[in-house]
Amino acid sequence: MSSSELSASSSRESSSRPAVPAPQSRCSPWLTPIVYWLGQYLVLPSYFGPIAITGQEKLPTHGPVILAPTHRARWDSIVLPLAAGRPGTGRDLRYMVTDDEVKGLQGWFIRRLGGFPVNVRRPTVASLRHGIELLLNQEMLVIYPEGGIRREDRIHPLKPGLARLAVQAEAAQADLNVQILPVDIHYGDPYPPWRCPVQIHIGDPLAVRDYLQGRTAPEALKTEAQQITADLQARLEAMVADRPQANPI
Repeated sequence: MSSSELSASSSRESSSRPAVPAPQSRCSPWLTPIVYWLGQYLVLPSYFGPIAITGQEKLPTHGPVILAPTHRARWDSIVLPLAAGRPGTGRDLRYMVTDDEVKGLQGWFIRRLGGFPVNVRRPTVASLRHGIELLLNQEMLVIYPEGGIRREDRIHPLKPGLARLAVQAEAAQADLNVQILPVDIHYGDPYPPWRCPVQIHIGDPLAVRDYLQGRTAPEALKTEAQQITADLQARLEAMVADRPQANPI
């Protein structure tokens, strides 16, 4: 969505229905460290076999980051913080999730662990703006570029939203330097059973400013977002095709 489209869509929404606050998310100062500790030392070691991580040194410890992982199981959002969250970078992860997941008790936890909802069928300006605000605030944002869970061990066509969000944030602030990191999460079985091995590989980042090179015109943003999506797709496909051997932790 271009900046002009974003503005026009916002005007249409404000005229057609009452304004609603942006879908806020936060990382609870007491709940987040407890959940990270339970995941790292109790839940994951108790359920899974060896968990191997490679490419962890590529993760920025500061600045705006979008992690673009493969999505193979509901476990993904639990194993990813082991590699990219507090244990690996000292940072909390912020998740863009479908609005269906942010309901009831589960929704209460998700919102307090950095998650915020997006209607993937009809995304609102408020939800997209919140994602941009997180990047402007130097956060590490997790977006599954394939959309829903895909059990097949191949990369499905990526959704365009991740790249659009990245270029909008980069265009909103000079020298923001948003980094997009592809992540391959691979389980030893499509439906991970008890003691299943896990492999997490973090790829080389894509620097959004290298694509824009200072351009902020709507057509330029649209074109470069398409190119980022294509490059991210190719990067993920190469990672799946050539998974490295890694030492388990």
